[in-house]
Amino acid sequence: MFRQAFSTSSRALRAGVTKTSANMSLLRPQYRTAAPAYSLRAVQPASSRWYSDATTTKEEAKTEEGAAAEADPLAQLKKELEAKETEARDWKDKCLRTVADFRNLQERTAREVKDAKQYAIQKFAKDLIDSIDNFDRALTTVPVEKLNKDNPDLASLHEGVQMTETILMQTLAKHGLERVSPEGEKFNPNEHEATFMAPQPDKEDGMVFHVQQKGFKLNGRTLRAAKVGIVKNK
Repeated sequence: MFRQAFSTSSRALRAGVTKTSANMSLLRPQYRTAAPAYSLRAVQPASSRWYSDATTTKEEAKTEEGAAAEADPLAQLKKELEAKETEARDWKDKCLRTVADFRNLQERTAREVKDAKQYAIQKFAKDLIDSIDNFDRALTTVPVEKLNKDNPDLASLHEGVQMTETILMQTLAKHGLERVSPEGEKFNPNEHEATFMAPQPDKEDGMVFHVQQKGFKLNGRTLRAAKVGIVKNK
């Protein structure tokens, strides 16, 4: 029995060795045929390597430009100087425009302040003109022939009204208000208002020969145009 068992185990061992050898022989061809597939995969990255070369070329170009710039520092300095000069011109232009705007603002403000001072009493002066006209009418109403010793009261009243008008006009003149009586002057449409025209053989055309209502000026500006009659011979 011992021999029989030993022989059985020997056969089993031989059978296992045989199977192992067969398996190894089967595995060897697969390993050998797998080698070409690996070598083909190694060749495939050639296309991706080509793209990598293009990127590398761009980087090399940039590197060459940087190297050229470093090799020529004078050209780089010229470019930087031109850029700074352009920036300086822009800032100078902006500063000049700002200064001009500020000066215009100053002049405009000064002019407005001056006008406000000069013409602050314009409305008051317009309201006062009617009262001055009344003084003028009162003085011209009394005939000169009656201003004599026979009528001392009337003469005194006329003198008092005339003195009051004179003082009032002097006071108004200190504030720039003046009365205009353009009789005998050339007609000026900016200061005169023609109410009628009439022939006057001894006068030129366009001359003022009659003042119907006197005008007024405030600091050289016409406050009220004088109403006049002008000459027209033709």
